[in-house]
Parts: sequence; structure tokens; C-alpha cells
Amino acid sequence: MAQTIHDLRTPALLVDAPSFEHNLAAMAAVLPGRRLRPHVKATKSTALAHRQAELGHTAFTCATIAEVEGMAAAGLGEDLLLANEVLDASRLGRVAARVTVAVDSQETIDAAARGGVREVLIDVNVGLPRCGCAPDAAGALADHARRAGLEVRGVMGYEGHVMPLQDRGERREATRISMEKLLAAHERVGGDVVSAGGTGTFDLNTWASEIQAGSYCLLDGEYAKLGLPFREALTVLATVISVSPGWAVADAGLKALAMDHGNPSIDGAKVWFCSDEHVTFAADRPPRVGDRVRVRPAHVDPTVARHAALHLVDAERVVDVWPVDLRGW
Repeated sequence: MAQTIHDLRTPALLVDAPSFEHNLAAMAAVLPGRRLRPHVKATKSTALAHRQAELGHTAFTCATIAEVEGMAAAGLGEDLLLANEVLDASRLGRVAARVTVAVDSQETIDAAARGGVREVLIDVNVGLPRCGCAPDAAGALADHARRAGLEVRGVMGYEGHVMPLQDRGERREATRISMEKLLAAHERVGGDVVSAGGTGTFDLNTWASEIQAGSYCLLDGEYAKLGLPFREALTVLATVISVSPGWAVADAGLKALAMDHGNPSIDGAKVWFCSDEHVTFAADRPPRVGDRVRVRPAHVDPTVARHAALHLVDAERVVDVWPVDLRGW
């Protein structure tokens, strides 16, 4: 294992250990135990998930079948939710763990039953035009699921369109409107679970029985704009490979950083643009070729998925390496 960040091949993912531990503690203080169902799509690491489980967060949210399989194989299968519709659930039915899957149509319900999944949540559209049934259709879908022999644990709905709202009062009101739709569906569906939320609404969504936050433990530039009690723990370590009058270039570009939420940032510098293998920036103090810089991604989840490992660091010392072992589908 590398001893310091200077031993690492770049680009490399770094997780600042003090910031990471702060984030875990801050979340556990607000959402202890089963109030939080961490979303592993943000981190894609079973080693990191074990740290969350040590704090009492033993139920997890997954986005892919591979994540469900990997979590179960790592001994983290006490209660796994695949918060995504699938039309071939046969792999899920073979997982040696408690697996619940989101459904929003008769077709996805029938797929769950055929695949051997025994428990479902009715996925409800609460305002984000993605997956989810209309609230008034949830009851009929729950009836169909029960006729198919499935246990309906309750409902889920993701207020993802609310997360970017920077005004806290506006974000809370938009969350309330979304959750009114989910609770109306829950009245028709029944069950013990009302699953919703994310990092941006973790302390505002008081209507859901569990919150599916994931990005909080690493955070990113987009969530950092919201004034949340979490710190940006994730950076991409890069090496300066070229210096010109007025700008410099480091070796972390589009293949190392997700750009769907905009440019990354570098402390003490202005990022101009990213290309395939390069980030071009103007620094307050011009760097030298060979210098290391830490690039802060605007979006954690797809950035992590581009890398094979997370390097836990304390200042410049590498204290552990966590495989990003939940990549793929």
C-alpha cells in the first residue's frame, strides 16, 4: 500500500479521513439507526458501507443488481432495497439476503414475482419525472402485488428535483408538497415503510420513516452549496503535467471526473475546462510541473464509479485503501 499521496499513480480518489468521520457522526446524530438507509450508489464500496453499519445503519439502498449482490456477499444483507425498477429479477431472487425491490407497474411487479423476490415497495412519482406511479394508482398496484404473492412493505418516492434548491425554506416547502403525495399513496398502499429523501433533505424530510441519503459521507461541490453540516471529503488527486503563462494543466479530466453538475473546483484556482485526460486551470500561485493538486468533483456518485479504489488519507498519509467493488450492473 502507498505510504503517502506522493506514492499514488494519478488520477486517484482521495477520501479525507477526518472529514469523512465528521460526516458519519453528523448524520448519525440526526438520523440514528434505521432512520437512515444509506444509498450505496454514491460510494460503491462495501468497506465504506461497513463503517456506516458500525454506526447502526444496517439497512441499505442500492441502485443496481450488482450492488445488491456485492452487499450481500460482504455480509451486509440484513435489509437491502433496490430502489430501481427491473424487468429481470432472477439474480435478485438468488441473493442470500433480505431483498426488497421498487415497483411502479404491473410489469415490474410480475417480474419481481417471477424472479423470486418476495418483498416490494410501491414507487411513487412525487414530482421528479423519472420512475414512479401516480399517487392515485399506488393502491391498485399494491393489490396486484399482493395477489401475486408479494409482501408490500410500503411506499417510496424520491424528491430529487428538490435537492438542488439552495434556499432552505423553499427546499423544505417543496419537500412537504412531495411528501403529501407520497403519504396519500401510502394511505392506499399500507405497510410500515415510507422511504424517501436524500442528502439535501436529510433533516427536512420529517414525513418519511427512513431517508435514503448517500452523498453525505463524501459530499461534493453541488451539495456543498446548500450549507449542510457535512464536509467535502472526496477529491481527485492529479499531477500538474504542463505549465504555460497564465494557466496549468493536470492529469484528471472527463475520464476521472463526472461533469453533469458542472466543472470541478481546485482550491486557490479557477478551473477553465476539462477535456478527456486534462483539467486546465489558472492558479493564484502558479504551480510547477510535478506538483500534486486536489480536484473537488461537482458530483460524487459518477465520479467514484470511474475509479477502482478510494484512498483514505490523513493529510498526505494514506491510511487505508477501499476497493470500489460495487461498480457495474
